[in-house]
Amino acid sequence: MMSFRFQTTRSVLAEVGATAKIGEIMAARGCQKIAFVTDEIILKLGLADAALDGFRKAGLEVWTFADVQPDPPEAVILTAVEQARAENIDGVVSVGGGSSLDTAKLIAMLLNTDQPISEMYGVNLVQGERLPLVLAPTTAGTGSEVTPISIVTTGANEKRGVVAPQLLPDFAILDAELTVGLPAQVTAATGIDAMVHAIEAFTSKRLKNVVSDCLAKQALKLLGQNIRKACFTPQNKAARNDMLMGSMLAGMAFTNAPVAAVHALAYPLGGHFHVPHGLSNALVLPYVLEYNLPEAQQMYAELAPIIFPELAGKPGAVRAEGMINGFQKLGPELGMPSQLSDVGVSHNNLPMLAEDAMKQERLLINNPREMTYEAARDIYAKAL
Repeated sequence: MMSFRFQTTRSVLAEVGATAKIGEIMAARGCQKIAFVTDEIILKLGLADAALDGFRKAGLEVWTFADVQPDPPEAVILTAVEQARAENIDGVVSVGGGSSLDTAKLIAMLLNTDQPISEMYGVNLVQGERLPLVLAPTTAGTGSEVTPISIVTTGANEKRGVVAPQLLPDFAILDAELTVGLPAQVTAATGIDAMVHAIEAFTSKRLKNVVSDCLAKQALKLLGQNIRKACFTPQNKAARNDMLMGSMLAGMAFTNAPVAAVHALAYPLGGHFHVPHGLSNALVLPYVLEYNLPEAQQMYAELAPIIFPELAGKPGAVRAEGMINGFQKLGPELGMPSQLSDVGVSHNNLPMLAEDAMKQERLLINNPREMTYEAARDIYAKAL
């Protein structure tokens, strides 16, 4: 008999225009003054307008923090918390990409505890409870709205994770209007990021279970069927909606069956070269899949025709190899860079990247095949 534990966000509201209802949701939780966490681009594009109007209609005061940075630095998060404390905040909302959502989670937590962030890095080390929290993603990729994870850049370039159930929000708002018009390269990178979440959840060495498997498969079906539509017809709300659904389901899957070596090798690319996370994943994905093939062939063969229907009916080994080849072609087809050299990486950087990847023990223990320093360096070299 399989024993497992499953956790996810308490409530999900999936509806076009649902962002306007966040004010009502927060008011119903007794909130009076909201910390609204986003970035300047979201404000300039008007993507925050519906939420801000909803706050006013619900009679809520709003303090806006729009200084979120990609791969949020710890110092930025702590600055936001210090400023928010002076505002007597009693609830947190974020409309934005994964970095905004991750920042909002930690602001909601740190405002309600004396525990320093330095003691939170790791798994299940957070103490206490957070403030009310609602998250609305503007990209279909990270799944952060349904994960208990915040990734933070500490020091100059190291990424560390806070993983604790308290970071799961009260509500995830999936509003396709927030993603309409997202540039094709961002749509592609975040979409492949979500695919990686589903693939790594399905092949995770630890905690893989029947629920996470079902979620991962459905996520890949939605993402595979819609990523090209979303990239090439950016105003297609149906495709945008399905991408959001796929991203959310993948997030639910990897929350419970955690990701592995693709993410471990992607993080140093973000830390050292400031490569967006989705693109980092896409650049190393085919080569990690190839490395894992001896241990994961059967699982890859099961997933391959879901993502690439043309592989249906072929022998298992052909399907598994076909999935690897499919991902080598998908990024360039969607207009993404295809090699590490395209983002400034050289042979001289490979030892540093491999050393940093091996520090991601929290992720590497989930990989279906044991990762070594030599293997990590070889994967980076093939991706170069």
